[in-house]
Order: sequence, then structure tokens, then C-alpha cells
Amino acid sequence: MNVTDSVAHLTPALWERAGRLLIRKGLAEFSHERLLIPEALGEDRYRVRSDDGATEYRFTARRFALDHWQIPAESLTRHRGAAELPLDPLEFFIELRETLGLSAAILPVYLEEISATLAGTAYKLTKKPVTSAELAGAGFQEIETGMTEGHPCFVANNGRLGFGVDEYRAYAPETASPVRLIWLAARRDRATFTAGAGLDYHSLIRRELAPETLERFDGVLRGQGLDPGDYFLIPVHPWQWWNKLSVTFAAEVARHHLVCVGEGDDSYLAQQSIRTFFNTSDPARHYVKTALSVLNMGFMRGLSAAYMEATPAINDWLARLIEGDDTLRAARFSIIRERAAIGYHHRQYEAATAKGSPYLKMLAALWRESPVPSLRGGERLATMASLLHTDRDGASFAGALIAESGRTPADWLRRYLDAYLVPVLHSFYAYDLVFMPHGENVILVVEDGTVQRAIFKDIAEEIAVMDPDAVLPPAVERIRAEVPEDMKALSVFTDVFDCFFRFLNASLVSDGVLDEETFWRTVAECVRGYQESVPQLADKFRQYDLFTGEFALSCLNRLQLRDNEQMVDLQDPAGALQLVGTLTNPLARFAS
Repeated sequence: MNVTDSVAHLTPALWERAGRLLIRKGLAEFSHERLLIPEALGEDRYRVRSDDGATEYRFTARRFALDHWQIPAESLTRHRGAAELPLDPLEFFIELRETLGLSAAILPVYLEEISATLAGTAYKLTKKPVTSAELAGAGFQEIETGMTEGHPCFVANNGRLGFGVDEYRAYAPETASPVRLIWLAARRDRATFTAGAGLDYHSLIRRELAPETLERFDGVLRGQGLDPGDYFLIPVHPWQWWNKLSVTFAAEVARHHLVCVGEGDDSYLAQQSIRTFFNTSDPARHYVKTALSVLNMGFMRGLSAAYMEATPAINDWLARLIEGDDTLRAARFSIIRERAAIGYHHRQYEAATAKGSPYLKMLAALWRESPVPSLRGGERLATMASLLHTDRDGASFAGALIAESGRTPADWLRRYLDAYLVPVLHSFYAYDLVFMPHGENVILVVEDGTVQRAIFKDIAEEIAVMDPDAVLPPAVERIRAEVPEDMKALSVFTDVFDCFFRFLNASLVSDGVLDEETFWRTVAECVRGYQESVPQLADKFRQYDLFTGEFALSCLNRLQLRDNEQMVDLQDPAGALQLVGTLTNPLARFAS
């Protein structure tokens, strides 16, 4: 691709459309988080004024449960005095910097993330339009790469700071560009490999790499007078090799502590999480998750060698818990285990930097099971993020599945909730175990348009046990989290209700699929049905009441606006929350 083609998506028309969509989302989500307080101008019309009061944004909005603002992008205008001004997303943040709490240090970096997010949207707008009905019938990876919005709550959700435009086109999931991973050989006395039960290094590598590939890699080592038996092989994101490891770890390469043995032969596709890859050459092989020193949505996306060490044990522990639980088995709930992990220890950086430093997260990887071998009959896969997807005509992906199923919307919704929500609830009430069950972390198994079961992923970095008295194996102790009693139920209220159901409800109602009363009544019936199935947990249901009148509003954008490089301390996630007032619980009116 030549230089001019690389920015062909950056045109006035596409940039205007991308900017309008982003400002619409900013107004909606910042109003939801009460950073902005829109002033009513009349029926369904509102305005928001800039910090100095000189500029105002006018728009139409429809409001839903959980204080959700749905703003048609076409209704949005910008005014200063009697003049109507063109929309400019960067000016939007500058005009509202004080209201949004953007410090002088954060603002320029945040503007860079916004610019990258806009550029990504502009690229997506160049793609051939696909209807939700067409996408719903597509393959697993077509759906994965067909997502257009990213995280539904975060406004700057595709920053990916570090990617150049050529790297964006090569590695962003929406570009669907095939990727071949680079492999490094790491001296065993400087690397740690751990594997789950029944798996070791040799069996894993022989399953993941063809014999001729392994022989080629061994030949590179032998050609430099090195013994392949002294090394572990580590898959590396190409960006990480070219931009970080070949420079920052140059001494390790020069001394043969690390040896680049070349590209692998398998083709992969980047997933929505950017640093995780699905094997398209052999879909039954593992996903590969790699370290990637790119700043995206509040974190540098590295992987810690020390943190990875316990990953297989944590996954095995959770898999055993699920297999031994009647309720989870009845829901056909499962996880795809992170079966093996490897991390490289750079001794000088470990001596020079503190725990949590990005310098300790530059070279590690893990292998996660593929969900493909678990499929039976007519089952197919779709990321749960797809349920929030709407096409350019406003038709929803979830509505397309409902139409395909032939079921009533309420029946379809209940079956989805039984597959997804019941495992979340039971894990919480029975084991004080919480996931991060957002759309990108859940894979739905669908048959004839109906959700049959849910598969959770990204286990070791995302789960927590909140019971201080829980008996955990020593290798699993890391997942214990101290969470105040009054904040424990937020794992459901925030992560499920506010950050997913809020959007799904608005999408289905706006698409004319069902009404809001039916949506939340069906959620309530699912919760009640679950509770009636496990009466032995009645005390816990009263202690953490999902039918309470209100719950605390936990604000995600406020975290990113405050610190967009590490918005949460993973060692104390509850301590970092930004709680602002309360939300009316839509289940409260269904309390018996």
C-alpha cells in the first residue's frame, strides 16, 4: 500500500460522520455519568453548554431505564450565539475540559486517543455495509471483525496509542488482516512456563506448531551454535517485536538470551481485545494472547511474566468448580481455559522497576482453548458484543437473531438470560465469585437464532473471589479480592445491568422488537426463577438484593478521564471506583 492509500479513509465526509457519532456518544455517556447535566428545551429536546457558556450543543434524546440517553446523531447541532458551527470532536473536549475534569496533563493524550478512535470509525465507514441479518448468519470471525462500536460505555474506546496507520491496517480487528506471529526462543533459565493439568511444554508446542515449523525454528538455533533444548518458544505480536523487544530487549538478543527464530506458518486474526489471536489456519488450535505495549482504553496492554505464572492453575480450579456444580452444569455454562502461559524475566528491568511497571509486561504469552471443538450439530458462535451491534440502517443484530429463531422476543430473551445471567448470578451467590462478563469476554453458542449456552473467557486476569474466608489453593490465592460489603452486588448491577443490559434494552426497544416493560420483566423473571431453584441461598439473596430500589452509579469514563494510562489498580479494583449518586433499579417494580 502506498502512502496516500494508507489514509484514504480520512476524508471530510467520513470524518464529519465519525465526529458526529462520537460527540453523540460523548453527550449520551457523559450525561449518564452525570458529568453533563443537559438542560431541557422542550419535549425530548436538550442542550449542553460549554465551560464558558458561549457554545452549546442541542440535540434530541430519548431516555430509558438506568438513566440511558439515546441521542440520534442527526439531531445534533452546535451553536455560538446566532451562528451554527460545524461539529468538531476535538473542540468538544476542549470546550468542556473543566466540566469533564480533564487535567492539562491528561487532555492532550486523551485527544490523541479520541483522534485514533475517530480514525478507526472513519475506516469502518469505508467498509461495505452489511445488514444485521446478514452478519447474524455469518461465521464466528466475520462477526468478530464486523463489530463497529467497541466498548459501549467508553467514549475513547479505540485509542491503541502506538499503532501507526500502517500498523492499524495490519493489526486492528476490524481490518480483518491475516497476521503471522513472530516466535522467539527464550533461555529456560530466564523464562517461566506453566501448564494446566495433563499438559506440558512439549505436548503443547507440538500441537500448536507443525513438525516442519518446529524443525525450522530448531535449525535457526543450531545454526548459531545453540541447543534448542535450552530454550522455550514464545509467540510474539509482530508490533511488539519491531517496536519494543528488538530495541528495549536488545541486550537479551545480542547475548542469545533471546533469539528470533522467525514467523510461524499459521494465519491468525486479531480479536476485539487487540492482543488475542484466533487461529484461522486451524481453528481447533488455541487462541494466543500476547503482550502488546500499546495504550488502549485506560491501560497499557502488556502481560506480566509473574502474573501469568498462576494462570493455568486458576483456570483449572475454576473449570473443576463449574464441573462440580449442578446449577452451572444445567445451564451448560463453560469457560475456555487458559491452558498454558509463558513469561520472560528481564533481570535488569526487574531489579530497576516496581511491580506493575510496563517494563515488566513486555514479553509474555498464554494459550487459551478454542471454543470451536465444543460445537455440536447446528451450533455456531458469536461474540456477545454482537447483541449490541446495529447496522447502518439501525437494525439490531439481536433483533435479527430473534427473527431467525421464530420465538417471541420475550421467550428468546429468557433463553439468552438463562444461558448468560444465571451463571453470573450463581457464581456470585454460591461462591462470591465474580467475572468481568462484558460483551467481548463472552462467546454465545447459537442454534437456529436461539442462544443455547454461554462460554466465558479471559479468566485469570478478570475473575475475583470476594469471600475473605474462602478456602483457595495456594496457586489460586491471587484472585482473592477485598471488596466492601455494600459494593459487592455492583459486580452484577454495574457490569451486567448498567454496562450491558442498559444498551441491549434500548436497542431492542428502539428496533421495535419489544417494549421496555417486557425487557426488564423478563430479566426479573429470570432472577426470580434462578432464586427459586436454589432456596438454600435465600439468606444471600436477602443480603445482596437484586430487587432493591436503587444502586450506586459506577462511572467508567470518569476513571479514564482521570487517568488514561492506568485507570484502575488491579490489586484494589474496588478502591478505584468512581461512584456518583444512584440509579433507579429497573427490577425494583417487580419485587414480590
